[in-house]
Amino acid sequence: MMMTNKLLEYLDYLFPDPKCELIYHTDYQLLIAIVLSAQSTDKRVNSVTPIIFSKYPTLEELKNADLGDLENIIHPVGSFRKKASYVKSIANILVNQYHGVVPTDREVLEKLPGVGRKTVNVFLAEFYHIPAIAVDTHVERVSKRLKLAYSKDSVFDVERKLMKKIPKDRWAKFHLQMVLFGRYYCKAVKPLCKDCWMKEFCREKKKNLD
Repeated sequence: MMMTNKLLEYLDYLFPDPKCELIYHTDYQLLIAIVLSAQSTDKRVNSVTPIIFSKYPTLEELKNADLGDLENIIHPVGSFRKKASYVKSIANILVNQYHGVVPTDREVLEKLPGVGRKTVNVFLAEFYHIPAIAVDTHVERVSKRLKLAYSKDSVFDVERKLMKKIPKDRWAKFHLQMVLFGRYYCKAVKPLCKDCWMKEFCREKKKNLD
């Protein structure tokens, strides 16, 4: 408990008002941006989504977009053929089945092409402020380094353990803070350990401080 409280205090110190770094204006734009961010970076996604949503400003236009054109636009984020297909399919389903509104039902969302549990958690927490902890590569890495989870734990194991340790009203904020902490401080390569408040709890402190 002491470690968890210290972590929450440190995250509040570093990121008192954390913001999602994906650029979006509507519910479906956020959902698509999250789908595109898989195995990519927010920076790369933000370089292509304004082009997509400017060229195809409505879901109706997006579902009718030329697949090859979408592939060319999405190319910088990787897996562009698969992701372009996801984008068209999501737009088509939202228009034809949900009147252009992204549903809040988790089971419905997870049936959309390219949408998994992490995507749903990010979307629900960010857009609808529904308590959820999304475990991306940053959250997983930091959680395991700080012994909030075992090294062998699956992503779902990490999520379940964090939900037990972190107060529910902090879940959405905690997720964003952990993403930013992992992205800019507790990095995969050359983490900034020297002045970190959490180094006494870290599995990798010796390796990174030597």
